[in-house]
Amino acid sequence: MNKKLIAALFAGAFAFASATAIADDKTPPAPFDQAKAKAERDAARAKFAAMSPEEKAATRRAGREKRVSELSALELVAQEGYVGPSATPADEAKFKSERAAAKAKWAAMTPEEKAATRKAAREKKVMELNMLERESVGQ
Repeated sequence: MNKKLIAALFAGAFAFASATAIADDKTPPAPFDQAKAKAERDAARAKFAAMSPEEKAATRRAGREKRVSELSALELVAQEGYVGPSATPADEAKFKSERAAAKAKWAAMTPEEKAATRKAAREKKVMELNMLERESVGQ
């Protein structure tokens, strides 16, 4: 029993020493060429500026689709304003018109109405919180 304990102790010490030696890498990182990165960024901006509005929209859409495809299911749910892949252009137009109507309604409100709306929204949000969350908010 004693020999097994000593063997395990030596194995652990060896593993610890190896991990420490690997983690203590003193090689300098590769130098970052800031001028090259700036030139690449400027070239990309110039190329984007030369695009037509349709090409710009397609580029943005492709970037958004790539970014969304790399997210996990939980991250997708957590994204605010994520409509989902099933949103058709008609749905997007509907959402856009609803948003514009809400903005117009908000702009037409008096400051007192805006304050009352904010207060009601805050109270609704606090009521939807669970008990632990309410304590952290101070309710």
